[in-house]
Amino acid sequence: MTETERRIVAVWAADVAERVLLLFEREAPADDRARDAIARTRAFARGELTAAEEIRRRFVAGRAAASAQTPVGRAAARSAAQAAGVAHMGAHALGAAAYAAVAVGLARPDDLTATTTEIEAQRELLGPEAAAALRTLPPLGTDTAGPLGPGLLASGVLGDVIRTLQARLT
Repeated sequence: MTETERRIVAVWAADVAERVLLLFEREAPADDRARDAIARTRAFARGELTAAEEIRRRFVAGRAAASAQTPVGRAAARSAAQAAGVAHMGAHALGAAAYAAVAVGLARPDDLTATTTEIEAQRELLGPEAAAALRTLPPLGTDTAGPLGPGLLASGVLGDVIRTLQARLT
């Protein structure tokens, strides 16, 4: 993805991460790293921060997951961290969406449609330019490196969410 496309996709990544931010903040109210990551993602999208600045800071929000007490809070923090990673690689937007959907599903274990409903809500937030940029990414698991490679995002529920999102981009 070009930097311009990453800036467009960053808006969506920040939006989906913000949807679950309170799930993290309820568990770690004194930890502002996830909120800061979302704010920085929005600042990057507006052109106020450079990719180089954000590449160096992208792991800060990821460390916030350790402040969470449950898998729900950790997933919400990781959604913000993935959003922050969009400055480096646009594919992290799909990671932000996947972690957000997982957080929602974990937060509502009795609602068998919670994850699917969250995916649909995320798709509704996705503008045509961001969708076009996301369509340029390789299918999950086919790239040998990067966020969409055969690693963590390609497995389990995270992988299922990303595959669903990618299928619905067409």
